[in-house]
Amino acid sequence: MAGADLSGNGNPPLAVTMGDPAGVGPIITWKAYEAFRTRSRSFYAIADPRVLDAARSASSLHYPIELIASPSDAAAAFQNGLPVMPITSPAPRAGEPDPTAATAILDSIRLAVLHAQSGKAAAVVTNPIAKALLYRAGFNHPGHTEFLAELAAGDGAAPHPVMMLVGGGLRVALATIHRPLASVPSALSTDLIATVGRIVDAGLRRDFGIKEPRIGLCGVNPHAGEDGEIGREEIEIVNPAAMRLRSEGIDCKDARSGDTIFREALDGRFDVVIAMYHDQGLIPVKTLDMWGGVNVTLGLPFIRTSPDHGVAYDAAAAGKAKADSLIAALDLADRMARARMAGA
Repeated sequence: MAGADLSGNGNPPLAVTMGDPAGVGPIITWKAYEAFRTRSRSFYAIADPRVLDAARSASSLHYPIELIASPSDAAAAFQNGLPVMPITSPAPRAGEPDPTAATAILDSIRLAVLHAQSGKAAAVVTNPIAKALLYRAGFNHPGHTEFLAELAAGDGAAPHPVMMLVGGGLRVALATIHRPLASVPSALSTDLIATVGRIVDAGLRRDFGIKEPRIGLCGVNPHAGEDGEIGREEIEIVNPAAMRLRSEGIDCKDARSGDTIFREALDGRFDVVIAMYHDQGLIPVKTLDMWGGVNVTLGLPFIRTSPDHGVAYDAAAAGKAKADSLIAALDLADRMARARMAGA
């Protein structure tokens, strides 16, 4: 990751959550600090200092921990060491998850969102969590994305979160996220796809500086249904959504075959592809860039990015975690914040 200065002085820092303390999050946070420490955009971690202290030796880095009381302290602290806003958490051994850490994991996310909503943080960058561990503590969301939408809602209606993956030269948004494949056709609707299209269009304009985004839609069936011969979802659901979006001034093409649309996007035909289900969208991104992909949540009132990988307990235990995806997530959050500020 190049160390180019992507933001001006005086901008709010990025808030980085702890993630699962037994996973790779603490280790890659240190490696990301080393990569970012010459940037003018700082970041701070919301974590138990003991967790980060244990991860420091595993990362083979020796920068100090700088405890801070407020995000406004992060910029000055960043010059000397990793700024940390302390919370209390169990400090499990790397690779050995502890269910009692669930409360601290969620508290870190909640605090980062509060800072972003108040303008104290420019964005939320989340380290990986293990949903199975959180479920045992009463967590009832399919994933990070849906939990963040609830936090963004406060006492009002939750926004519609859209997961978009950025990596390998692609931007791929998802119409449906974490659901069984068998349930995808019944979950899709013209209204849903049109809603996702509007959110994606607005997000690319506001946070990516693309004035007229070109949106491609994946078909649900092989060869986009071949005019109804091997499925009618494209005719009855997907293409009517594209037509509706075009009537609203959004550049959106009818459904294209999933085995060609990503190549078309790489060739410059589309600025973003909307996949109809999780693996349809993630397979091309992860194939092209397994370690540098970024998960972005569109549709929230604040910027959120995340590494596009999980907790990787085995890598954490071995102390050999790659930080490429977290560095890319920080870099993208920085650029998104700059684009949002420029368009304000």
